[in-house]
Amino acid sequence: CPNRCINYFGTENGLASMDTPYIIPREKGCILCMKCGEVCPTGAIRQIERTAEDIIAGVRMGKARVDKRLCLSYQGKTCGVCYRACPLQDVAIRVGMLEQPHVLEACVGCGLCERSCIQMPQAIRVIPDYERT
Repeated sequence: CPNRCINYFGTENGLASMDTPYIIPREKGCILCMKCGEVCPTGAIRQIERTAEDIIAGVRMGKARVDKRLCLSYQGKTCGVCYRACPLQDVAIRVGMLEQPHVLEACVGCGLCERSCIQMPQAIRVIPDYERT
């Protein structure tokens, strides 16, 4: 991983999850380079072409959720940092008045929005999609 965002479970959750990859978006988000699928030794992460259409159709790490109580843009202050960090602008996230973020169905959960959020705690977080894992 060029961005070094992939971590691997050890035995803390049992042997069945050992070496299962995961990311911690607040620390490092996925840049959607799709290199992980090229090198995955087990095929658990499958190869996906690096096109927006293929990424949207084949990648689902989770989905971002905005906490409007914490988001600066919903407090009357223009921000939009999460929108600008998204590699799928206007497809996975769009902004309204005062750059208020609206997460769309095409969000793949890469976590770059969460990583870029300037609020503490962050106003946008990726909720993992356990059904697709």
